[in-house]
Amino acid sequence: MATFELYRRSTIGMCLTETLDEMVSNGTLSPELAIQVLVQFDKSMTEALETQVKSKVSLKGHLHTYRFCDNVWTFILQDATFKSEECQENVGRVKIVACDSKLLSQ
Repeated sequence: MATFELYRRSTIGMCLTETLDEMVSNGTLSPELAIQVLVQFDKSMTEALETQVKSKVSLKGHLHTYRFCDNVWTFILQDATFKSEECQENVGRVKIVACDSKLLSQ
């Protein structure tokens, strides 16, 4: 399964990367094994989001910036409102990165 390395910049991805870097620096883990862990993280996040997440969310906000580069859309919204069936959340600024999942099958 091909994956994007997109989730490595999430909070959990950055914490994992920092921990792996520390383990490599201490000699607890080899760099090759750390890379394998990151690749497995990419696969697991992609699979979990495809198969386990069933919620739908709508969002509304003011479009501040948008960009399309290398088949990746990036949107920055200000004063965004996320609505789901259970709750509503207001966020001052949010960055959305969207990749075409069809690129994974190539």
